[in-house]
Amino acid sequence: MIIMPTLLQINVSVNRGSTGRIAEQIAEKAINRGWNCYTAYSNLANPSKTHLYRISNTFTVYLHGLYSRLFDMAGLGSRKATLRFISFIDEIKPDIVHLHNIHDYVLNYKILFEHLSKQNIPVVWTFHDFWAITGHCSHFTGANCSKWQVECNHCPLKKDYPTSCSDFSKRNYLLKKELFTKSNIHVVAVSKWVEEMTHLSFLKDKDIRCIENGVDVVSFKSSEYKGCIIPDNKFVILGVASQWSAGKGLQDYYSLSEMLSDDEIIVLVGLNDKQLKQLPKNIVGIRRTESVDELAQIYSRADVVTSLSYAETFGLTIIEGYACGTPAIVYDNTALPSLVNENIGRVVPTGDLRALYKALQEMKMSGFKNKHSSDCIQYVRDHFDKNKCYNMYVDLYEELIEK
Repeated sequence: MIIMPTLLQINVSVNRGSTGRIAEQIAEKAINRGWNCYTAYSNLANPSKTHLYRISNTFTVYLHGLYSRLFDMAGLGSRKATLRFISFIDEIKPDIVHLHNIHDYVLNYKILFEHLSKQNIPVVWTFHDFWAITGHCSHFTGANCSKWQVECNHCPLKKDYPTSCSDFSKRNYLLKKELFTKSNIHVVAVSKWVEEMTHLSFLKDKDIRCIENGVDVVSFKSSEYKGCIIPDNKFVILGVASQWSAGKGLQDYYSLSEMLSDDEIIVLVGLNDKQLKQLPKNIVGIRRTESVDELAQIYSRADVVTSLSYAETFGLTIIEGYACGTPAIVYDNTALPSLVNENIGRVVPTGDLRALYKALQEMKMSGFKNKHSSDCIQYVRDHFDKNKCYNMYVDLYEELIEK
């Protein structure tokens, strides 16, 4: 009898949002190569090809979030739910545990890692952000903070996600350092920049490698826009995010809107109800959508997809835009510049709206999209096809279990 290896992935959601879709697509590749796949989650689940286990119910997540806000305890609540989850892990006996985002009040990482270390189960951890190596924040660039390289304390970002009224960043940092350095962790960075940053952390002696995020080029492709929200005969400047904030450049889009001519418009996807009510007249707002087909149509309708974010570990929306034949303009920070070359987009100084608008005008006047749409599509097929990217994870799994 052939014994199938077992993969357990843990993420806040299932087949939903960027990390949820990534986990699902990795599982599809593993299933195709004979793996038995499970996904553990705490929040929202779309249909999945994997076996599902819900770690926490809505009340547990809410309570964990309250502990985090009061006592800076993100990842240290949900004790009972995590103990039940440990029993489930013992039941299915995974050969590999693959972590994605576990800090959104999903589980108790202390209990989880103590158990995984005791069982010596190989852990693959995809760093979609930096929460694992800091005492509090998921992105440190907003405060230009480097304390995480030595020891976190007096966190300047305690009001940022995960928001807290108190500061126990030193305790959190030392606990993570103790737990994670003793565990059989293999870090996967989603960009070369994340890889470089991780080499500066307490995990510098661990196995750290880069596997960039992939895109489903069958679903994300040039498509006719069938909606009615985006006006015709406008030069469309697109921004897409799962959650919009100042760090994502929302205020910069507001300021940019004041510079636009009558035949130009900004479209922002992923806004909440409050943000939709506050938009200037020349910004079209669209709520978050889980429909890949709708997203592909919006990307295809745009003349340029932009990222005005002040910190990005990868920049998946830029790659999705390329797959639909749309060039990009990005700020020159973190992982974003590595996604752009002269045939597919432009890079401008962070926060320099004059340089941004000048680049937009150059694209508009030169018909950049029409000239380079095929370059954008080919770039994704060459470098970011999910079939290539996510098979690399299964190669890693098989490498680890062979050891």
